Amino acid sequence: MNWLKSLNKKTFIGLFIGLTSISIQAQNTFQDYKKEYPDFNELVLLDYQGYDISIENKKLKIIQNTSFESMILSENGIHNNQESFTYSELVKLVEYEAFSIVNTNGKEKKIKVTQTTEKNSSSSSVFFDDIKERQLVFPNLETGAKKVYHYKREFVDPFLLHKYMFIGGFPIKNATFEVKTDKNVNIGYKIFNDPNNTIQFKKTEVKGKIVYTWTLRDVKAFKFESNGPGILYSAPHIDIYVKDYTINDKKTVVLDDVSLLHKYYQGFVNNLNKKECLDLKKITEEITKDKTSEEEKIKSIFYWVKDNIKYVAFENGYEGFIPREANLVFERKFGDCKDMANIIVSMASYANVKDVNLCWIGTREIPYSYSELATPAVDNHMIAAYKKGDEYIFLDATDRETRYGLPTSFIQGKEALINNETEFKIVKVPVVEAKKNQVDDLVKVQIKEGKLIGNGRIVFNGFNRSMTLMQIGDASGKTRFEMIKSLVLKGNNKFNLNTYQEENIGNRDLPYNVNYDFELDNYLIKVEKELYINPYLHKVFEKNPIQKDRVTGYDFEIVSLFNSEYEFEIPANYKVKYIPKNFTLDNELVQVNAVFSETNNKIVVKYTFEVKKMVIEPSDFQLWDESVKKMKNNYSETLILTEK
Repeated sequence: MNWLKSLNKKTFIGLFIGLTSISIQAQNTFQDYKKEYPDFNELVLLDYQGYDISIENKKLKIIQNTSFESMILSENGIHNNQESFTYSELVKLVEYEAFSIVNTNGKEKKIKVTQTTEKNSSSSSVFFDDIKERQLVFPNLETGAKKVYHYKREFVDPFLLHKYMFIGGFPIKNATFEVKTDKNVNIGYKIFNDPNNTIQFKKTEVKGKIVYTWTLRDVKAFKFESNGPGILYSAPHIDIYVKDYTINDKKTVVLDDVSLLHKYYQGFVNNLNKKECLDLKKITEEITKDKTSEEEKIKSIFYWVKDNIKYVAFENGYEGFIPREANLVFERKFGDCKDMANIIVSMASYANVKDVNLCWIGTREIPYSYSELATPAVDNHMIAAYKKGDEYIFLDATDRETRYGLPTSFIQGKEALINNETEFKIVKVPVVEAKKNQVDDLVKVQIKEGKLIGNGRIVFNGFNRSMTLMQIGDASGKTRFEMIKSLVLKGNNKFNLNTYQEENIGNRDLPYNVNYDFELDNYLIKVEKELYINPYLHKVFEKNPIQKDRVTGYDFEIVSLFNSEYEFEIPANYKVKYIPKNFTLDNELVQVNAVFSETNNKIVVKYTFEVKKMVIEPSDFQLWDESVKKMKNNYSETLILTEK
């Protein structure tokens, strides 16, 4: 039976009205809500998502119902007259309805949404996808009016159920997630970021179905903050999955542990590259012919893929999970993360390099481990890995600049699920130590005509190298000049970069260097016979990046070591009157050292600053603030020269 045809309009609206009725505990008026939420333009009365998982016609059927109801609280809220939802080949739209509710002469009136458009879902990181976005424009909105919509989607693949977030950009009166299953369907679930068990749960049986319901009321709006580790690290949410289902006494296992997840993934890759690609094999042999070791060969392959295969992201049904054949990627000269990983593995095989395998991995915006949640929700990326002795070299070609031997910055500390035909291994990607990301800034300065005249050399290693070059990109002319100036800026806005020369732009294995010379005016203070100079030409974290009202962690993406050495030449007619004392600060977040010395008519300042943690958690904020305060006090120190 076609269930959509059997679901008539009366049934659909009745279901919808039944859901919206649970959104309000009491019939609060607009004025009540306005008083309760004076700082918000809109209030979500109901955010409901439900799955109905059943056996129909001897098949598993998964229907998702979503209902939303909000109230406009201010004139500014009227401008937010659009809402949207998505669907695709794997999550098919079945039916939807949307309308505004306005108050006319004391009675509520429904006005149907007629202005809707379907477009391809846009993402700056995705070149092509099959995800469609349905945009709804709500008519006749005014303060006190409501936006209401409901839609149904069918999930084609039981492995790909979506998580539910008990939070949003506006406060929510009632956030409810519900799963209804036949008795011969078993589900699993995991709740995250609810340390005080504020999410209410109940399990009931209704008309022969098992009903699981999770509800969170009076939810505060999520505060989106820059440099956050990702919403999944703090927002309360739930991931569910189908564990198994039984049809005619035959049990089908879906998900419950990592071996089942790997088996699912394996189905996407076990038939890859069965046909030899002669052109790709020839290229592989050419770029590895002079290499004497496996590591030299895989490094050459890795760099060739970075230089010759352009990264673009695809999301098109199961193509979002299945790597394309290596010969197709070679022919097109572009591909997504899966394609780039697959061509590396294929080329390694042609070069007779053993132990190079595909890996599934989640980027750092995903907080889960495989032991916590063994579902596709834990992964959103694919790479290759080369086993060198007892260690693994992670090969992610999507980042053009990162050198061989380093993982990409966005998978540091994450678990990789390494594929080896029917077997797998979970290996944790290391966090690259600060010293490997060191930035050296060596500057020599003379004092002439009331200015600082200097030349310097700044050296970027590791992730600081790759991130800097990715930011500069292909910029040229004045734009590139200004970008280089921002890298080497010293003192104040009177800094004038005269010339610069770059080194090792195209050699990933060497640090990126910039040699430069400059003038700095309005930096010296002369009082009678004395010259006052702040010896810190670059003050690391002079401005605290973590604001006082921040509630989520601050993500630096990498740990770094900044090493600065400033050499001030003492003018011939001056001598040193005061040199600042050495400074040391060392705790679990930072290590700072400043050492001052006078030798050969020069004052040398050696200043090192190490950031030890990638993410500064809210529990670290007090120590961080105290550390920054101590550093700022040290930055106020002054070098004093006096006339002879």
